[in-house]
Amino acid sequence: MSFLRRRSAATPTGPDFDVLAMDPGDWPGDLGAGLLPAPDGTCQGVFLRYDLFGGRGPAMIIGNLPEGSPAREVAEGQPPFEVTQLLAALGNDEPVQVVDTEDSPVMHEDNLLIVRRIKLSEGRISCAQFDRSDGVLVTIASWDRPITDDLYRLLKPLPAEMFQQR
Repeated sequence: MSFLRRRSAATPTGPDFDVLAMDPGDWPGDLGAGLLPAPDGTCQGVFLRYDLFGGRGPAMIIGNLPEGSPAREVAEGQPPFEVTQLLAALGNDEPVQVVDTEDSPVMHEDNLLIVRRIKLSEGRISCAQFDRSDGVLVTIASWDRPITDDLYRLLKPLPAEMFQQR
C-alpha cells in the first residue's frame, strides 16, 4: 500500500497470526492491505485500509500488531500508529494528541472484550483498541464516522491466503 513504506528489502510471506478485520465483502468500498516487515522478514503487523467508493478517501484503518511489534511503541500522549497512518493517507499533517481514554466492555461473538476508546484532539477521528487472547493488539481508526458496538460484530479472522506473497 502506498501509505506503508518498506523499511528493508525483506518481504514477509504473511502473518503467523490471525488477522481480525471486516471481510472485504462487508464493506461498500475498496480494501487495501499492507504488511509491516521486520528486518528478518517476519511480519510485525497487518494493516487494512478501507476506502469509500468514488475516491472519497480512506474511511477506516484496522491494524493487527503482535507482541513485540515496534509500531505498538508510541510515546505518552501520542496517537496509535494506525491514527498517524490514517492522517497521512488523508494528507492531514496537523499534530494530534491523545486527550483521554476510556475502557468499556463489548461482546465479540462469545468473548468479552475490554475496548479502550481513545479520545483525540482531532474530533473527526474515532479510535478504539483491544487486546486479543493471542497477544495481538487490534486498533481501529475511523475518519468522520463513529465506532459503534455494531462494528465489533463484523470483525472476524480473515483467511491467511489474503496476505501471502504470490
